[in-house]
Amino acid sequence: MSKNVSELIALADAMVPRIDKSKAEQLMSGTGAVLVDVRDAPEVEKTGKIAGAIHVSRGMLEFRADPTCKYHDQSFSMDKTYILYCASGGRSALSAKTLMEMGYKNVFNLGAFEDWTKAGGRVERPIEPGMQETSSR
Repeated sequence: MSKNVSELIALADAMVPRIDKSKAEQLMSGTGAVLVDVRDAPEVEKTGKIAGAIHVSRGMLEFRADPTCKYHDQSFSMDKTYILYCASGGRSALSAKTLMEMGYKNVFNLGAFEDWTKAGGRVERPIEPGMQETSSR
């Protein structure tokens, strides 16, 4: 039986806990949770990313998260906590579900980048080549 994207996101939302800015900050300070921005590079370049987040586009997530893959990113380890976000929450829900299916246990969906910024969350702005990276609110 085939499913449309809305149904796939609903299944992911049912599986992955959704958290807000406050809970995310609590997890980051308490467990050292890793924030993962799964948006595409042009989106991150345009708006910046949550301060301290790593950027792994949704299309590369499985490759970066799999320790047996030559593209594995050392930021990914089964014993860490992960908080994913995207532009609206759909890609992050699907990505978080994928991590859980790969064996990651502590995975959360922060949802939309815009929700973070509207709540006053810190953002790292894109930088010009050769310039220092800056953070802002």
